[in-house]
Amino acid sequence: MKILIVDDHPLIREALRHVLTVLDADINLIEAQNFADGLAAVADHADLDLILLDLGLPDMDGIEALAELRRRHPAAPVVVLSASEQPATVMRALDAGAMGFIPKTTSSHLLLNALRLVLAGGVYLPFEVLRQHEGTPEPALRLAAAASQGGKMLTPHALGLTSRQGDVLALMVQGKSNKLICRDLDIAEGTVKIHVTAILKSLNVLNRTQAVIAVGKLGLQFPPP
Repeated sequence: MKILIVDDHPLIREALRHVLTVLDADINLIEAQNFADGLAAVADHADLDLILLDLGLPDMDGIEALAELRRRHPAAPVVVLSASEQPATVMRALDAGAMGFIPKTTSSHLLLNALRLVLAGGVYLPFEVLRQHEGTPEPALRLAAAASQGGKMLTPHALGLTSRQGDVLALMVQGKSNKLICRDLDIAEGTVKIHVTAILKSLNVLNRTQAVIAVGKLGLQFPPP
């Protein structure tokens, strides 16, 4: 497993090195202390499995850095590390394509569980943010029923989505636009819009951000392509 850590604090990078070795005995950790070094690392390592990004970098706005990393390396999920836990910051990160948002106050145990969820194709949001969005329309009853089926991994298929709709939802969660989804799946934009409409209806949400929140609440995981 190869993980890139982009953070300007040496103590944070050292702490992450210590914790992340639990994920994989043969883990390869690459470090960058600013965004410029992070971009260079991305260019040198096309096989990254995960990018951990601090939003408080000295040489670029964190959300802009996130969007640029997602554009340059769409295959690797980006998880944000931040000293801020403001819901507005979390939502901006999700809108920019983050697959997870982990406050720096998070325990090592919870950090590892969050990263395992993201590596399995899920989305991680801190509990406080989910609680802030309790007013978000909840998924239909059949989603809750599917989630309780013997502790099995909850997949798009279990929610009643077709295989193609599951593909579209996975790319939506990555923050990709309809045009990028068209390109990745080689389907017409009109077809993507139909799938997105069906997904929002199935999740009983009104927009893409609410869909990502619903995915996080459900612990939805996407099978490997």
